[in-house]
Amino acid sequence: MTFKEITIYTSRLDLQKAFYCQKLGLRMTGANTSSFSVAIGTTIINFKYSKFATSYHIAFNIPSNKDVEALDWMKSKVKLLPHEGNDLIVFPKWNATALYFYDPDMNIIELICRKNLDCHSDRLFSEQDFLHVSEIGVPVRNIEPVYQMLNSQLDLEIFDGDGERFCAIGEETGMFIVINKEVKKWFPVDSTPFSSNFEAIVETANHDKTKVTFESGFLDVF
Repeated sequence: MTFKEITIYTSRLDLQKAFYCQKLGLRMTGANTSSFSVAIGTTIINFKYSKFATSYHIAFNIPSNKDVEALDWMKSKVKLLPHEGNDLIVFPKWNATALYFYDPDMNIIELICRKNLDCHSDRLFSEQDFLHVSEIGVPVRNIEPVYQMLNSQLDLEIFDGDGERFCAIGEETGMFIVINKEVKKWFPVDSTPFSSNFEAIVETANHDKTKVTFESGFLDVF
């Protein structure tokens, strides 16, 4: 599965536009008085204004040999969120490394380097190496119904997790990070998870494009 397009909400539209388009140098694909869009590699993220927006967890895949370069590049632009004193965090079970930072909305943004994908780059790391959105967080009170829907509608399987506190559903190119918000907080800073509304257009293995919505704490597939 891959994310083709994601729509999220922000109460700081101008700050977010400056952060993603100027500080990070990502390509803006559209804008009006209440929204703007940027290209995260092959994924488009739409930011729409909402006075009542709350924060998200979103991850971007980067080339599988560029974790150290990405760390140095991001250190010059943002304050990283370390875990146990480490800015570059190793996930042996996933064969991956990742770094984290906040954007102006206090969204937890992750750059993750997945060694299993074996997607190498020979150029010096830059904003052009944000390959695509690979994760979005889905905080709920009951994980099982979310898994059952994603499995039956999109044929997605559990990538990792016990299904009680945490469940990564999908594959390394695109997954929903479903957590029980009553018992788990967001890594690596133990921040409170919000059931923030979003819409996503995903493409599955058979190349079908499907709309997924998360609203008022409930996920649906169309």
